[in-house]
Amino acid sequence: MRVDQYLSTLAATLAATPREPLCAIEEALWQTYLRDGTIIICGNGGSAANASHFACDLAKWTISDGRRRLRALALTDNVPVMTAWSNDTAYDRVFLEQVMSLYRPGDTLVAISGSGNSPNVLRVVEWMAAQGATTIGLTGFDGGKLAGLAQIAVVVPSHFMPEVEDAHSAICHSLAVALGERISTEPI
Repeated sequence: MRVDQYLSTLAATLAATPREPLCAIEEALWQTYLRDGTIIICGNGGSAANASHFACDLAKWTISDGRRRLRALALTDNVPVMTAWSNDTAYDRVFLEQVMSLYRPGDTLVAISGSGNSPNVLRVVEWMAAQGATTIGLTGFDGGKLAGLAQIAVVVPSHFMPEVEDAHSAICHSLAVALGERISTEPI
């Protein structure tokens, strides 16, 4: 059965995904919360969907009575501004132009790119790094340029985009759940 084969391969890919950078990402996002920064997320295509989904989960799954709420936003969620910037400048500036208006010191960027070579994602990572922000990359294949550009990167060990995107979704869910648990239980 092809479905069973896909799910078995995906499970093996998730099992082979390195845990050390995931722990570093969790800690970086926790530190962003502690300093009252915003987690800014971007990506294209399936990675755009993962970016929006991750921002949603970070905003919702981390709510805890009596605790300050975590701020997260996806640069993929305002279609009119994305098309305006793409039309008026160039698509490789679609995230950069947005973040130049939204960034505050203490913010963290999560850049999602299956190939690791999306020009619009790389530009915003470069800009955020130049501001002193923490930059995180979720990628696959050989990591592309993003793996070397982001301060913390996890490379999903697959060359099949659907598996990479599924693994990124699972990673984002695991991070949202972990942050929710920390917010509700750790002293602040």
